[in-house]
Amino acid sequence: MRHNKAGKRLGRTTSHRIAMFRNMVTSFLNHEKITTTDAKAKELRPIAEKMITFGKKGDLHSMRLAASYIRDKKVVTKLFTAIAPRYKERNGGYTRIVKLGIRSGDNAPLSMIELVEEQMEKTPAKKKSTATAAEPKVARAPRKPKVAEKQIIEENIEPSETPEQA
Repeated sequence: MRHNKAGKRLGRTTSHRIAMFRNMVTSFLNHEKITTTDAKAKELRPIAEKMITFGKKGDLHSMRLAASYIRDKKVVTKLFTAIAPRYKERNGGYTRIVKLGIRSGDNAPLSMIELVEEQMEKTPAKKKSTATAAEPKVARAPRKPKVAEKQIIEENIEPSETPEQA
């Protein structure tokens, strides 16, 4: 039984899988998008987002943790100086997976995983209404009659019922 075993095995040994994801994260952060199978892209996303979070922290400990996984100094430098500052105001969701179709050789579903480029706009928090249920609602003003309705009303009023005489 695989209770509490997170992640897919992808038909590889543990050492092969770890090495593969280290290479994929390095390539992904270097090129900012890669094409791979759906399953690999879905497993790569949390690892890549964790690396970007390390980059956002920016301290020495985070840099060493990222360098222990990425293993390419140029990519680690790029992560901390170019990629992470882009997502300073963003709380997660740095990557996007786009389905591309199937691979012609083995019918494997392909996806492209890429860094999200658009800037997040801060939306103001919704204000709670101060009105309570006990307060009565304000009635609307009566609507003005249209021109045709005015004519009908004027024609139907008898002279004894006019407001001027009352």
